[in-house]
Amino acid sequence: MDMRRLVGRNVRSIRLEKGLTQEKFAEQSGFTQQYMSDLERGLRNPTIVSLYEIALALGVDHVSLVTPDDEAREEEERRLEAKARGREQSRVKRGERKCPKKTARARAKSRAKAR
Repeated sequence: MDMRRLVGRNVRSIRLEKGLTQEKFAEQSGFTQQYMSDLERGLRNPTIVSLYEIALALGVDHVSLVTPDDEAREEEERRLEAKARGREQSRVKRGERKCPKKTARARAKSRAKAR
């Protein structure tokens, strides 16, 4: 999950719920309009202090800025599925099996035990 994008989506969503423009919100929060624009687009990596100040300006709890929404959960699911597919594909490329073949030494050992 890309936390920058998540925070940006949450800030934008809450700002719009409050009926604020970026300019108006920037005025109230003490941040520049450019900073708020970059933040909402996921281009900024805000500090904890910045998150707290933004939450205060929006009149919400700071936790609401980092709480995953449905889009973030779906994004994370897709990322995990792609990661699993990538592992499986690299295993196939390397010729690995789920149960690897016994080595020659292990086969010889098994034969010796059988005698």
